Amino acid sequence: MNTMTLPVPMASTGGPLRRLSDLLYTRRGLALGLLLVPPLLWFGVVYLGSLFALLANSFFGLDEFSGVVDRTQLTLVNFRDMLQPANVDVVLRTVAMALAVTVACTAIAFPIAYYMARYARGPQKALLYIAVMLPLWSSYLVRLYAWKLLLAKEGAISWVLAELHLSWLLEALLATPGIGGNSLSFSRLGTFIVFVYMWLPFMILPIQAAIERIPGSLLEASGDLGAKGSTTFWKVIFPLAMPGIAAGSIFTFSFTLGDYIIPQVIGDSTLFIGQVVYRQQGVAGNIPFAAAFSLVPIVVIGVYLWIAKKLGAFDAL
Repeated sequence: MNTMTLPVPMASTGGPLRRLSDLLYTRRGLALGLLLVPPLLWFGVVYLGSLFALLANSFFGLDEFSGVVDRTQLTLVNFRDMLQPANVDVVLRTVAMALAVTVACTAIAFPIAYYMARYARGPQKALLYIAVMLPLWSSYLVRLYAWKLLLAKEGAISWVLAELHLSWLLEALLATPGIGGNSLSFSRLGTFIVFVYMWLPFMILPIQAAIERIPGSLLEASGDLGAKGSTTFWKVIFPLAMPGIAAGSIFTFSFTLGDYIIPQVIGDSTLFIGQVVYRQQGVAGNIPFAAAFSLVPIVVIGVYLWIAKKLGAFDAL
């Protein structure tokens, strides 16, 4: 009996999507390039473009009569004005505050991070994570004004110190030149305290992640070789935790350099870099000088990263 064989339809090889899929499969470099183009384009246009615009504006001048930015000629007058003693004091004061905040955050964060990485387990570790990140769940301004109430002359901190008969200590601190004031909420010491509180989580988490990556066998080997606890800390733990310290310090240092809200709400009348930029751009309308002054934190951060690299802070990354 003769059987009729029907032609089997061939799979369609056409279609633009199928051809595109085959092309991307055979040329992996093209697929990677297409994935990277949008973020790189965004980075180049928005981030680098804004930096170049900032740099360009710093070379313009301000017409003394009309107050309009003069873009017809380039000038170095803004950079010359930055070398005035008052502006140099602002830069030095801000860098000193950023260094002090970074050192304080490191000293406070390291024990907490070490306990979280080495000893905390299960629900306790989860609670510690929540406790560290809980302040970040609320508004920046809410936390700031809460601290303003705490640091006020009639605030909770003054009341607690009075109940403990330690008001003399607070008065001595407020009478100290350079850090004191009428109250903690109107002193440079209060500004320092709020800075440390605000940026502390950004120091704890990187250090905790770095310590958690240290193999326990290294600590056991150090103990087996007769090293004391202090020797193990300085020779084993601290060097291996340095990448976490470096990462956290970049956050705390750069945030302190650029912040202008905390010194404006908490503290005396002394100016920081962020306040100068804000006043020159928003109040005085001197955009060229504000742009020139905005370059200072970028240069300072670049120098800071270079020093950290020279000290080997990124060798273990």
